Amino acid sequence: MKLSQFIKKHQEEILAEWEKFAQTMLPAAEGMSKTELRDHATQILRTIAMDIDTGQTSVQQNRKSRGLSSAADDSAASTHGTLRQVSGFTLLQLTAEYRALRATVLRLWLPMAGEMTDIVVNDMVRFNEAIDQALAESAMTYSSHAEVVRDTFLAILGHDLRSPLSTMTMAGDYLTQPSVGTDVTLQIGMRVKRSAATMNAMVNDLLEYARSQLSGEMPIARRHVDVKELCQAAINDVSSAHPDCPFKLNASGDLLGNFDGMRLHQVLSNLLNNAAQYRGKEHPVSISVDGKADKLVIEVQNFGPVIPPDSLKAVFDPLVQLPVVEQQSGRPTTSMGLGLFIASEITRAHGGSISVKSDERSGTVFRVQLPRCPEAPLDVAGTPA
Repeated sequence: MKLSQFIKKHQEEILAEWEKFAQTMLPAAEGMSKTELRDHATQILRTIAMDIDTGQTSVQQNRKSRGLSSAADDSAASTHGTLRQVSGFTLLQLTAEYRALRATVLRLWLPMAGEMTDIVVNDMVRFNEAIDQALAESAMTYSSHAEVVRDTFLAILGHDLRSPLSTMTMAGDYLTQPSVGTDVTLQIGMRVKRSAATMNAMVNDLLEYARSQLSGEMPIARRHVDVKELCQAAINDVSSAHPDCPFKLNASGDLLGNFDGMRLHQVLSNLLNNAAQYRGKEHPVSISVDGKADKLVIEVQNFGPVIPPDSLKAVFDPLVQLPVVEQQSGRPTTSMGLGLFIASEITRAHGGSISVKSDERSGTVFRVQLPRCPEAPLDVAGTPA
Protein backbone atom coordinates (compact mmCIF):
# COMPACT_ATOMS: atom_id res chain seq x y z
CA MET A 1 0.00 0.00 0.00
CA LYS A 2 1.34 3.39 -0.97
CA LEU A 3 2.09 5.64 2.00
CA SER A 4 -0.24 8.41 0.86
CA GLN A 5 -3.13 5.95 0.65
CA PHE A 6 -2.25 4.56 4.08
CA ILE A 7 -2.33 8.01 5.65
CA LYS A 8 -5.77 8.74 4.19
CA LYS A 9 -7.20 5.34 5.13
CA HIS A 10 -5.74 5.22 8.67
CA GLN A 11 -6.07 8.90 9.44
CA GLU A 12 -8.10 8.43 12.63
CA GLU A 13 -5.65 5.89 14.02
CA ILE A 14 -2.75 8.27 13.40
CA LEU A 15 -4.64 11.20 14.92
CA ALA A 16 -5.41 9.18 18.04
CA GLU A 17 -1.68 8.55 18.48
CA TRP A 18 -1.00 12.28 17.93
CA GLU A 19 -3.57 13.21 20.55
CA LYS A 20 -2.23 10.66 23.03
CA PHE A 21 1.29 12.00 22.65
CA ALA A 22 0.19 15.65 22.83
CA GLN A 23 -1.41 14.93 26.22
CA THR A 24 2.05 14.22 27.62
CA MET A 25 3.28 17.73 26.76
CA LEU A 26 2.86 19.13 30.26
CA PRO A 27 2.12 21.55 31.71
CA ALA A 28 0.84 23.18 28.50
CA ALA A 29 -1.45 20.26 27.51
CA GLU A 30 -3.12 19.99 30.90
CA GLY A 31 -6.84 20.68 30.53
CA MET A 32 -6.74 20.95 26.73
CA SER A 33 -9.70 19.55 24.81
CA LYS A 34 -9.50 16.87 22.11
CA THR A 35 -9.86 19.55 19.44
CA GLU A 36 -7.04 21.61 20.92
CA LEU A 37 -4.76 18.59 21.27
CA ARG A 38 -5.34 17.64 17.62
CA ASP A 39 -4.92 21.22 16.48
CA HIS A 40 -4.62 21.24 12.66
CA ALA A 41 -3.23 17.67 12.69
CA THR A 42 -5.88 16.51 10.19
CA GLN A 43 -4.93 19.22 7.69
CA ILE A 44 -1.22 18.56 8.26
CA LEU A 45 -1.67 14.86 7.46
CA ARG A 46 -3.66 15.63 4.31
CA THR A 47 -0.98 18.06 3.14
CA ILE A 48 1.72 15.45 3.75
CA ALA A 49 -0.21 12.80 1.79
CA MET A 50 -0.76 15.24 -1.07
CA ASP A 51 2.92 16.21 -1.09
CA ILE A 52 3.99 12.54 -1.38
CA ASP A 53 1.86 12.15 -4.52
CA THR A 54 3.01 15.43 -6.07
CA GLY A 55 5.80 15.12 -8.60
CA GLN A 56 9.00 17.05 -8.09
CA THR A 57 12.19 17.54 -10.06
CA SER A 58 15.66 16.78 -8.77
CA VAL A 59 16.27 20.53 -8.52
CA GLN A 60 13.17 20.97 -6.35
CA GLN A 61 14.21 18.06 -4.17
CA ASN A 62 17.69 19.49 -3.75
CA ARG A 63 16.33 22.90 -2.76
CA LYS A 64 13.97 21.27 -0.27
CA SER A 65 16.79 19.27 1.31
CA ARG A 66 18.75 22.50 1.80
CA GLY A 67 15.79 24.29 3.38
CA LEU A 68 15.37 26.62 0.40
CA SER A 69 11.79 25.72 -0.49
CA SER A 70 9.27 28.43 0.25
CA ALA A 71 7.24 28.04 3.42
CA ALA A 72 3.53 28.82 3.30
CA ASP A 73 2.57 31.46 5.85
CA ASP A 74 -1.05 30.30 5.87
CA SER A 75 -0.47 26.54 5.89
CA ALA A 76 -1.92 24.26 8.55
CA ALA A 77 1.58 23.65 9.91
CA SER A 78 2.26 27.39 10.15
CA THR A 79 -0.96 27.99 12.05
CA HIS A 80 -0.22 25.01 14.29
CA GLY A 81 3.14 26.56 15.25
CA THR A 82 1.52 29.83 16.25
CA LEU A 83 -1.24 28.17 18.26
CA ARG A 84 1.18 25.88 20.07
CA GLN A 85 3.20 28.93 21.11
CA VAL A 86 0.07 30.65 22.38
CA SER A 87 -0.90 27.48 24.28
CA GLY A 88 2.40 27.45 26.14
CA PHE A 89 4.16 24.61 24.34
CA THR A 90 7.94 24.92 24.21
CA LEU A 91 9.75 24.75 20.89
CA LEU A 92 11.21 21.43 22.03
CA GLN A 93 7.70 20.06 22.64
CA LEU A 94 6.56 21.29 19.22
CA THR A 95 9.49 19.48 17.62
CA ALA A 96 8.71 16.35 19.64
CA GLU A 97 5.18 16.27 18.17
CA TYR A 98 6.57 15.94 14.65
CA ARG A 99 9.15 13.41 15.75
CA ALA A 100 6.37 11.29 17.29
CA LEU A 101 4.20 11.70 14.16
CA ARG A 102 7.04 10.52 11.94
CA ALA A 103 7.65 7.47 14.14
CA THR A 104 3.95 6.63 14.40
CA VAL A 105 3.26 6.69 10.66
CA LEU A 106 6.32 4.62 9.77
CA ARG A 107 5.65 2.12 12.57
CA LEU A 108 2.08 1.54 11.42
CA TRP A 109 2.73 1.61 7.68
CA LEU A 110 5.95 -0.39 7.15
CA PRO A 111 4.42 -3.81 8.10
CA MET A 112 1.78 -3.18 5.39
CA ALA A 113 4.23 -1.84 2.79
CA GLY A 114 5.56 -5.26 1.87
CA GLU A 115 8.94 -5.56 0.19
CA MET A 116 11.39 -2.65 0.27
CA THR A 117 10.89 -1.67 -3.36
CA ASP A 118 11.95 1.57 -5.06
CA ILE A 119 8.37 2.82 -4.65
CA VAL A 120 8.44 2.20 -0.88
CA VAL A 121 11.83 3.86 -0.52
CA ASN A 122 10.68 6.85 -2.56
CA ASP A 123 7.53 7.15 -0.41
CA MET A 124 9.66 7.16 2.74
CA VAL A 125 11.94 9.84 1.32
CA ARG A 126 9.00 12.02 0.25
CA PHE A 127 7.28 11.48 3.62
CA ASN A 128 10.36 12.59 5.55
CA GLU A 129 10.72 15.62 3.30
CA ALA A 130 7.09 16.54 3.93
CA ILE A 131 7.46 16.10 7.70
CA ASP A 132 10.58 18.28 7.71
CA GLN A 133 8.80 20.94 5.66
CA ALA A 134 5.83 20.99 8.03
CA LEU A 135 8.13 21.18 11.04
CA ALA A 136 10.05 24.08 9.47
CA GLU A 137 6.82 25.99 8.84
CA SER A 138 5.60 25.39 12.40
CA ALA A 139 8.93 26.34 13.96
CA MET A 140 9.14 29.51 11.85
CA THR A 141 5.74 30.85 12.90
CA TYR A 142 6.30 29.68 16.49
CA SER A 143 9.53 31.68 16.69
CA SER A 144 8.04 34.72 14.93
CA HIS A 145 5.11 34.87 17.33
CA ALA A 146 7.42 34.35 20.32
CA GLU A 147 9.53 37.32 19.17
CA VAL A 148 6.44 39.52 18.88
CA VAL A 149 5.41 38.52 22.40
CA ARG A 150 8.89 39.23 23.78
CA ASP A 151 9.12 42.58 21.98
CA THR A 152 5.75 43.56 23.43
CA PHE A 153 6.87 42.46 26.88
CA LEU A 154 10.05 44.53 26.59
CA ALA A 155 8.10 47.60 25.53
CA ILE A 156 5.73 47.20 28.49
CA LEU A 157 8.63 46.51 30.85
CA GLY A 158 10.52 49.58 29.73
CA HIS A 159 7.47 51.81 30.10
CA ASP A 160 6.19 50.37 33.37
CA LEU A 161 9.58 50.44 35.09
CA ARG A 162 10.68 53.85 33.91
CA SER A 163 7.54 55.58 35.20
CA PRO A 164 8.14 54.66 38.88
CA LEU A 165 11.87 55.26 38.40
CA SER A 166 11.09 58.79 37.26
CA THR A 167 8.97 59.30 40.37
CA MET A 168 11.79 58.00 42.58
CA THR A 169 14.25 60.36 40.93
CA MET A 170 11.99 63.38 41.46
CA ALA A 171 11.42 62.36 45.08
CA GLY A 172 15.17 62.07 45.60
CA ASP A 173 15.76 65.49 44.04
CA TYR A 174 13.11 67.04 46.28
CA LEU A 175 14.38 65.45 49.49
CA THR A 176 17.96 66.57 48.83
CA GLN A 177 17.00 70.24 48.65
CA PRO A 178 18.53 72.03 51.69
CA SER A 179 15.31 73.85 52.50
CA VAL A 180 13.07 70.78 52.58
CA GLY A 181 13.86 68.96 55.80
CA THR A 182 16.47 67.73 58.20
CA ASP A 183 19.80 65.99 57.83
CA VAL A 184 17.89 62.71 58.05
CA THR A 185 15.62 63.51 55.08
CA LEU A 186 18.69 64.71 53.16
CA GLN A 187 20.38 61.34 53.68
CA ILE A 188 17.18 59.53 52.69
CA GLY A 189 16.91 61.62 49.54
CA MET A 190 20.49 60.81 48.56
CA ARG A 191 19.81 57.09 49.01
CA VAL A 192 16.65 57.33 46.92
CA LYS A 193 18.59 59.06 44.11
CA ARG A 194 21.34 56.44 44.22
CA SER A 195 18.81 53.61 44.13
CA ALA A 196 16.92 55.17 41.22
CA ALA A 197 20.15 55.67 39.26
CA THR A 198 21.23 52.09 39.94
CA MET A 199 17.87 50.66 38.87
CA ASN A 200 17.80 52.80 35.74
CA ALA A 201 21.24 51.51 34.68
CA MET A 202 20.15 47.92 35.28
CA VAL A 203 16.92 48.36 33.30
CA ASN A 204 18.78 49.94 30.38
CA ASP A 205 21.31 47.10 30.27
CA LEU A 206 18.62 44.43 30.54
CA LEU A 207 16.54 45.91 27.72
CA GLU A 208 19.53 46.35 25.42
CA TYR A 209 20.71 42.81 26.13
CA ALA A 210 17.26 41.40 25.33
CA ARG A 211 17.06 43.42 22.10
CA SER A 212 20.50 42.26 21.01
CA GLN A 213 19.56 38.62 21.60
CA LEU A 214 16.32 38.97 19.64
CA SER A 215 17.55 40.90 16.63
CA GLY A 216 21.24 39.98 16.70
CA GLU A 217 22.10 43.56 15.72
CA MET A 218 22.20 46.83 17.64
CA PRO A 219 20.30 49.54 15.70
CA ILE A 220 22.20 52.83 15.36
CA ALA A 221 20.65 56.24 14.60
CA ARG A 222 23.47 58.68 13.90
CA ARG A 223 23.09 62.37 14.71
CA HIS A 224 25.42 65.35 14.95
CA VAL A 225 26.51 65.32 18.62
CA ASP A 226 29.07 66.92 20.93
CA VAL A 227 30.90 64.03 22.56
CA LYS A 228 32.31 66.23 25.33
CA GLU A 229 28.74 67.07 26.39
CA LEU A 230 27.88 63.36 26.33
CA CYS A 231 30.86 62.62 28.59
CA GLN A 232 29.81 65.26 31.09
CA ALA A 233 26.20 64.06 31.03
CA ALA A 234 27.37 60.49 31.66
CA ILE A 235 29.52 61.65 34.60
CA ASN A 236 26.54 63.49 36.07
CA ASP A 237 24.33 60.40 35.78
CA VAL A 238 26.90 57.99 37.23
CA SER A 239 27.67 60.40 40.08
CA SER A 240 24.10 59.89 41.31
CA ALA A 241 24.82 56.20 41.88
CA HIS A 242 28.39 56.81 43.12
CA PRO A 243 28.33 60.15 45.02
CA ASP A 244 31.61 59.36 46.82
CA CYS A 245 33.53 58.72 43.61
CA PRO A 246 35.40 61.68 42.07
CA PHE A 247 35.48 61.81 38.26
CA LYS A 248 38.00 63.61 36.06
CA LEU A 249 37.32 64.53 32.42
CA ASN A 250 40.08 65.32 29.89
CA ALA A 251 38.91 66.39 26.43
CA SER A 252 40.93 67.33 23.36
CA GLY A 253 40.59 67.55 19.59
CA ASP A 254 37.46 67.80 17.49
CA LEU A 255 34.67 66.25 19.56
CA LEU A 256 31.79 67.01 17.21
CA GLY A 257 30.80 63.94 15.26
CA ASN A 258 28.11 61.84 13.66
CA PHE A 259 27.27 59.20 16.30
CA ASP A 260 24.24 57.72 18.01
CA GLY A 261 24.25 60.06 21.00
CA MET A 262 21.85 58.06 23.16
CA ARG A 263 23.75 54.81 22.73
CA LEU A 264 27.18 56.43 23.03
CA HIS A 265 25.97 57.94 26.31
CA GLN A 266 25.16 54.40 27.43
CA VAL A 267 28.65 53.20 26.51
CA LEU A 268 30.17 56.00 28.58
CA SER A 269 27.82 55.42 31.52
CA ASN A 270 28.48 51.68 31.57
CA LEU A 271 32.25 52.12 31.47
CA LEU A 272 32.15 54.79 34.18
CA ASN A 273 29.84 52.68 36.35
CA ASN A 274 32.19 49.73 36.04
CA ALA A 275 35.24 51.87 36.84
CA ALA A 276 33.53 53.42 39.87
CA GLN A 277 32.53 50.01 41.22
CA TYR A 278 36.04 48.56 41.06
CA ARG A 279 38.19 51.62 41.83
CA GLY A 280 40.47 52.07 44.79
CA LYS A 281 39.33 54.84 47.12
CA GLU A 282 42.56 56.83 46.84
CA HIS A 283 42.23 57.56 43.11
CA PRO A 284 39.52 59.20 40.96
CA VAL A 285 38.01 57.67 37.85
CA SER A 286 39.28 59.47 34.78
CA ILE A 287 37.81 59.62 31.32
CA SER A 288 39.72 61.07 28.39
CA VAL A 289 38.33 61.69 24.93
CA ASP A 290 40.44 62.67 21.95
CA GLY A 291 38.90 63.69 18.63
CA LYS A 292 41.33 62.74 15.89
CA ALA A 293 40.90 63.33 12.17
CA ASP A 294 39.71 59.82 11.38
CA LYS A 295 38.42 58.52 14.68
CA LEU A 296 37.36 59.20 18.24
CA VAL A 297 39.37 57.64 21.07
CA ILE A 298 37.85 57.29 24.53
CA GLU A 299 39.69 55.90 27.55
CA VAL A 300 38.22 55.23 30.99
CA GLN A 301 40.78 54.55 33.71
CA ASN A 302 40.58 53.49 37.33
CA PHE A 303 43.07 52.23 39.87
CA GLY A 304 41.85 49.19 41.74
CA PRO A 305 42.60 45.48 41.88
CA VAL A 306 44.40 44.31 38.74
CA ILE A 307 42.19 42.16 36.52
CA PRO A 308 43.83 38.74 35.95
CA PRO A 309 44.66 37.89 32.31
CA ASP A 310 42.12 35.04 32.24
CA SER A 311 39.35 37.40 33.39
CA LEU A 312 40.33 40.03 30.81
CA LYS A 313 39.32 37.59 28.06
CA ALA A 314 35.77 37.34 29.42
CA VAL A 315 34.93 40.85 30.66
CA PHE A 316 32.89 41.65 27.54
CA ASP A 317 30.89 38.42 27.69
CA PRO A 318 27.25 38.77 28.84
CA LEU A 319 26.32 37.89 32.43
CA VAL A 320 29.96 37.91 33.57
CA GLN A 321 30.94 39.83 36.70
CA LEU A 322 34.41 40.28 38.09
CA PRO A 323 34.95 38.79 41.55
CA VAL A 324 34.59 41.18 44.48
CA VAL A 325 37.72 41.48 46.58
CA GLU A 326 37.46 41.81 50.33
CA GLN A 327 37.99 45.57 50.54
CA GLN A 328 35.21 46.11 47.98
CA SER A 329 32.56 43.87 49.54
CA GLY A 330 30.46 46.87 50.50
CA ARG A 331 30.57 48.59 47.12
CA PRO A 332 27.30 49.33 45.32
CA THR A 333 26.61 47.31 42.19
CA THR A 334 24.84 48.80 39.19
CA SER A 335 24.85 45.88 36.78
CA MET A 336 24.07 42.22 36.25
CA GLY A 337 27.21 41.55 34.26
CA LEU A 338 25.71 43.16 31.16
CA GLY A 339 27.21 46.66 31.14
CA LEU A 340 30.48 45.85 29.39
CA PHE A 341 28.71 43.53 26.95
CA ILE A 342 26.30 46.33 25.98
CA ALA A 343 29.21 48.78 25.62
CA SER A 344 30.96 46.29 23.34
CA GLU A 345 27.85 45.73 21.20
CA ILE A 346 27.18 49.45 20.74
CA THR A 347 30.83 50.09 19.88
CA ARG A 348 30.77 47.27 17.33
CA ALA A 349 27.53 48.63 15.81
CA HIS A 350 29.38 51.93 15.25
CA GLY A 351 32.09 50.02 13.38
CA GLY A 352 34.52 50.58 16.25
CA SER A 353 36.51 48.49 18.71
CA ILE A 354 36.82 48.20 22.48
CA SER A 355 39.70 46.76 24.47
CA VAL A 356 40.96 46.59 28.04
CA LYS A 357 44.34 46.30 29.77
CA SER A 358 45.07 46.10 33.46
CA ASP A 359 48.33 46.34 35.44
CA GLU A 360 49.67 47.86 38.64
CA ARG A 361 51.31 50.83 36.93
CA SER A 362 48.52 52.09 34.65
CA GLY A 363 45.52 50.65 36.46
CA THR A 364 42.63 49.31 34.41
CA VAL A 365 42.02 51.14 31.14
CA PHE A 366 39.11 50.55 28.79
CA ARG A 367 39.79 51.97 25.33
CA VAL A 368 37.07 52.66 22.77
CA GLN A 369 37.87 53.65 19.19
CA LEU A 370 35.07 54.88 16.94
CA PRO A 371 35.71 55.68 13.27
CA ARG A 372 34.34 58.94 12.04
CA CYS A 373 31.35 58.80 9.72
CA PRO A 374 30.30 61.42 7.14
CA GLU A 375 28.45 64.14 8.97
CA ALA A 376 24.67 64.26 8.84
CA PRO A 377 23.51 67.23 6.69
CA LEU A 378 22.52 70.23 8.78
CA ASP A 379 19.49 72.39 8.20
CA VAL A 380 19.40 76.18 8.38
CA ALA A 381 19.07 76.11 12.16
CA GLY A 382 22.23 74.00 12.46
CA THR A 383 20.51 70.79 13.48
CA PRO A 384 20.52 67.48 11.61
CA ALA A 385 18.17 67.54 8.62
